Amino acid sequence: MLTDLLAAVQSDWEVLALSSAAIFLAAIVRGFSGFGFSLLAITAISLLLPVAQIVPSIFLLEIAASLNLIPSIWREIHWGSLRWLMIGYVIGLPVGGYALIHAPAAPAQIVLGIFVIGTAILMLRGFHLAKTPGAPASTATGVASGVLNGAFGIGGPPVVLFYFSTPGAAAIGRASIIFFFLFTDLLGVGYFATQGIVTVQSFIQSALWLPALLVGVWLGAHGFKRMNQDAFRRWVLVILIALALLGIGKAVLVLSQ
Repeated sequence: MLTDLLAAVQSDWEVLALSSAAIFLAAIVRGFSGFGFSLLAITAISLLLPVAQIVPSIFLLEIAASLNLIPSIWREIHWGSLRWLMIGYVIGLPVGGYALIHAPAAPAQIVLGIFVIGTAILMLRGFHLAKTPGAPASTATGVASGVLNGAFGIGGPPVVLFYFSTPGAAAIGRASIIFFFLFTDLLGVGYFATQGIVTVQSFIQSALWLPALLVGVWLGAHGFKRMNQDAFRRWVLVILIALALLGIGKAVLVLSQ
């Protein structure tokens, strides 16, 4: 019995160490770009733990990461576009929830990934909007994000492409994305709480991962401050392409099973 207990403790520590390493690496990307944490962390840790056990804790960490960054980016948030994005998101979210029941997720994720990769490549080759879109286009982008997040849990790409295709400063786009995800993560945790999915275990797990998150976010944010805007935009688009490829890979695996 003692041998079994020691083996279980050793296994728990190994899982904690490996999952914390995944959190740390994903947090560097989050602190640097303002997005990408959830997909990277969930994909990696799902190799160790059930997804249902991971997601609520990751949402709590997303909120912690955003709150940690908010004081340094508050003055750079573009409220004019952000309020329309958030209104659109609230409109689109229940539509996405309906689609979740009726639409096959894997093929849609592949189509979205191809669209994201194509758009990001165009932007890397110099495509950009002449001016920041107005209320209708901003609201439509928010609706698209809400639909995609409600249906497939991948609402980030439309908003990221929205901000980094506009002529505004990279710092403004990054700051606005960070606040937008804080808003969506708070909605997500609120929904999970009503469904009984957020548990004491979720908070304990988040607390254990928190040191890795805070150190990773700090390192990523420090890297952002040392990089010029053009280089930052290129890195954001490269990260977005990598995340899209990761999403396509997951969808292909689902279809092949």
